[in-house]
Amino acid sequence: MKAFVGVTDFDWYIYLSTIQDLDEVNFWQPSVSSQFKALQPSEPFLFKLHSPRDFIVGGGFYAHYSRLPVSLAWDAFQEKNGANSLPEMRKRIEKYRRSNPSIEDYQIGCILLEKPFFFKREKWIPAPKDWSPNIVRGKGYDTTFGEGMRVWDTVKLCLQAVSIPMIEEERRRYGEPFLVTPRLGQGSFRIIVTDAYSRRCSVTNERTLPALDAVHIKPYVENGPHDVQNGILFRSDIHKLFDNGYVTVTGDYRFEVSRRIKEEFENGRDYYALHGRALSLPSDRMLRPDSSYIQWHNAMVYRG
Repeated sequence: MKAFVGVTDFDWYIYLSTIQDLDEVNFWQPSVSSQFKALQPSEPFLFKLHSPRDFIVGGGFYAHYSRLPVSLAWDAFQEKNGANSLPEMRKRIEKYRRSNPSIEDYQIGCILLEKPFFFKREKWIPAPKDWSPNIVRGKGYDTTFGEGMRVWDTVKLCLQAVSIPMIEEERRRYGEPFLVTPRLGQGSFRIIVTDAYSRRCSVTNERTLPALDAVHIKPYVENGPHDVQNGILFRSDIHKLFDNGYVTVTGDYRFEVSRRIKEEFENGRDYYALHGRALSLPSDRMLRPDSSYIQWHNAMVYRG
């Protein structure tokens, strides 16, 4: 199993470590470079403070990487970005950003992490012995030998001390590498669904990001999970119609419009023009809507 030790800001750590019951965080990078490919989903990402504080102070479990406008990163994660407002977040980003900060809505790299954990000062773990002061962003490790194993074993002991639920399996098989499948938070769900649909409305192919919504097919308040298979990307007006039962998706992934729009509003010409259209779906079948959620929406919400 792989792990990644990423360099982070002390203020980011301090701010997030005081928030109770965090389910996700955005480990942002001040500028966009290449894709983050060091980890597979569910592998651990550890937080190391900038020198001279050469300690690992927490971590989380990798879910996804995305390049986002700073406004969307704030909208999706808010204080889980490690700041109390968008201006404060921009201030922290621009402290490290080399390009012109006057650009209104610049893009940043976003490493989305689930189930974050933070250690108190007495539990901080010394950085790997082979850590170089020249490392700016971070370094990957294999947890099965050497410094990677030493650090990860120490992290596991700290997690056991604070009773992190996800290490129950590890308690039964102590010493063996393990992967977890932490549930996505709301912000991660939104971004992963948006990226799965290539940032296009599945019905209209609209690409204007502020007009797109990652939609729960079965709402979260009805015990619908933050799972990409319970998600679909719609333009915001179609989202409202979907939530109110005026449109739905058929079992063969076609868009269906209820007669109730015309009956109740004497309108709907633009929506009826979309009736029967095949949805644009993720190429990866594992990211497409699960039929059980579509069936639930048709039975419980749709006003056909």
